[in-house]
Amino acid sequence: MKHTDIYILSGFLGSGKTTLLKRFLQSEKERGRKIAVVMNEIGQVSIDSHAVSEDAVLSELLSGCVCCTIQDQFEVELYSLLRQHALDVIYIETTGVAHPVEVLDACISPLFARRVQMRGIITTIDATRWSNRQQLSVPLQMLLKEQVRHADVLIINKTDELCVDAQAKLSFELQAINSDARIIFTTYSNVRIDDIHLLSHRPRNEHGRLNVERLRIQTYVHTFTKPIDLHMFERWVRQLPDTIYRMKGFLRFTHTSGVYSFQYAYGTPLYMKEEMNVPLHFVIIGEQLDKQRLKQQLDDMQKGEG
Repeated sequence: MKHTDIYILSGFLGSGKTTLLKRFLQSEKERGRKIAVVMNEIGQVSIDSHAVSEDAVLSELLSGCVCCTIQDQFEVELYSLLRQHALDVIYIETTGVAHPVEVLDACISPLFARRVQMRGIITTIDATRWSNRQQLSVPLQMLLKEQVRHADVLIINKTDELCVDAQAKLSFELQAINSDARIIFTTYSNVRIDDIHLLSHRPRNEHGRLNVERLRIQTYVHTFTKPIDLHMFERWVRQLPDTIYRMKGFLRFTHTSGVYSFQYAYGTPLYMKEEMNVPLHFVIIGEQLDKQRLKQQLDDMQKGEG
C-alpha cells in the first residue's frame, strides 16, 4: 500500500510558517510529487491561501483550531483527501496557537492510519519574539515552549538580527528544552525540504538495515484480527508509561458483541460502542516507543496471554 507523507508546520503567529510552506512546495514541485495542503485559520477568512500554487490540492479549515474545536472536521477532511487524490505528501499549516501533539493526534485516525506516514513536526521560531517572550502571557509562553519541545526540526528566523553571542544563547535555550531537535538558523525561512534530511528519509546503517526512527513523537499502528479480553486490556493500559500520550482505535471484546471505539488521553480511557463495521486498527502515539515490545504485548493479548 502506498503511504502519503505528512508534515506538520508548527509555530507561533508570524514566525514564518507560510513562507516556509512556499519553499517546501517549490521543492516538492521540482521533485514531481503530488501535494496537498491543509491550512487552518482560527478566523472565518483565509489569509494565506494565495501562497499555495494551483498545482497543489488546497483544503482550508476555518473558524477553529484542528487541535481542539474542529478536530473531527479535520479528520474527515484528511480522509477525503486521501480517498480522492493519489497524494505523495500532505503539508498541514497549523494556527499559531496550535499544540503540535494535538495536531498530530488528529492526523492519525484509525480509519486511515495505515495509509499515512508521519515525517515530522517542523516548528518555526521568530528569534526576536523568542528573546522577548517574557512580554507574552504565561499561557502563551508555555505554548511556545511546547511547540519547541515536540519539534523534530526548529527553523529559527530573523537570525540576521542577532549577534553571534545571541545566537549561541538562543541555541543553548532551545537545546535545554529539546536536545533532540535539529536547529537551523536562517532568515525568511530559507530552507528546502531536501535540507531536512532526518525527516525526508530514514537512512540505512552500515549493515543495510533501517536506523531507529528519529522523530520526537512516534506512532505505532497495530491491527487486531479478533476480540480481546477487556480485563487483560485494561490491566495493560494501567501499566503504560507516561511517555505514551494518546491511544485510539477500534476494538472487539470477548465478553460482548459489536465494535467499540477507544480513546486514551492524559491517562484517561474512554469506550464507546459503534454501529459500524471497521478494521480493528489501534494507534499509539508517544515518545521513545518500543514498537517491538508493544507489538509483542498486543499480540500476546490477542492470544489470551499476559
